[in-house]
Amino acid sequence: MDLSLRTETWGQDDQSWLGSQHGTEAARSITLDVSKFTSGTHYPSGFFPSGIPLGKVTATGLYGPYAPKTSEVQTVTITGAPTGGTFTLTWSGQTTAAIAYNASAAVVQAALEALSNIGVGDVTCTGGPLPGTAVTVTFGGTLAYTDVAAMTASGASLTGGSSPAVVIATGTAGGAEPSLGGLETLVGFLFCAVAAPTSNSTNTMIPAALLDHGKVVSAKLPFPVDAAGMTDVAGRIQFL
Repeated sequence: MDLSLRTETWGQDDQSWLGSQHGTEAARSITLDVSKFTSGTHYPSGFFPSGIPLGKVTATGLYGPYAPKTSEVQTVTITGAPTGGTFTLTWSGQTTAAIAYNASAAVVQAALEALSNIGVGDVTCTGGPLPGTAVTVTFGGTLAYTDVAAMTASGASLTGGSSPAVVIATGTAGGAEPSLGGLETLVGFLFCAVAAPTSNSTNTMIPAALLDHGKVVSAKLPFPVDAAGMTDVAGRIQFL
């Protein structure tokens, strides 16, 4: 690896994700295509953090952020403008306790996480409160990147309004493999943090280093890697 590529980042270069390296060939020089990254997501503090999972753009040979399989997103909508009562949600054979008609997203999340087959962190609920605004349920944790079962609902206990009901819709199917010109295939991890271009810069390519052999502490990566990505680098990178 060309050590001149290493960027001093005054505390930005956190390599706690790095379990170990295999000799001097653990990392090699690459070029990042900045246009493939999102500023507020991938470099919010002005640096691409060490440990970003990377893919290789087939057409250019440049590197961008790895795109894992999609995680399932379902929405819970209450129709008919009820003024009272409760409803329940059922997922994979397990049914929640009664949820108030005007529950917040946090309340819906807590009810789902109380199920024996959904753990804390396996769902994230946003939006709400019901019934005026739908609640969006994103499956993560051990359920991330998989095609999970659709929830069902019972609104028989809702009161008031006009024929109130609970509608479940799948906004994003889980487990879908994106097609992004090569970025859907994991090739390794950004070895050292590098400075992002300033807002008035025209530089869209940045020299960097790629870790393509070694051991990685997956829980400490700045962005997650799905099972498909781990398969992509099997034999070269071990996840701890």
